[in-house]
Amino acid sequence: MPVERGQIAVDETDVESAEELWQDDEADHDGWFCVRTDPFPCPAPRCTFVAEFMTAAHLILVWQDLDDPNLLRHAARARDVGRNPRVTSYRSEYGPSASYYAWIAAGRPVHGVKAHDAA
Repeated sequence: MPVERGQIAVDETDVESAEELWQDDEADHDGWFCVRTDPFPCPAPRCTFVAEFMTAAHLILVWQDLDDPNLLRHAARARDVGRNPRVTSYRSEYGPSASYYAWIAAGRPVHGVKAHDAA
């Protein structure tokens, strides 16, 4: 495929394979921090999952530091939309988790979104 100046060629990425980059089954996030909220439904069509934490693809987003600016920004966003956020110490019994920064580095994959098939 010829590339002209000023254009970028990007390969399509399968969301499921990208998730492998940021989902770490061996990660121990106990003692990190998360944002607990009032229950709210997953926005993906036909999904019945109800979250009680700030999540990405049904994984609880966690931050290592209580005063992390992104943790505080996400808590403020949850407050602004009426979800009654509470920053709390994460415990594994809450459910599976993912580091916020690993999620960002993986391109912010979300549940219910698939990449377009290459033609």
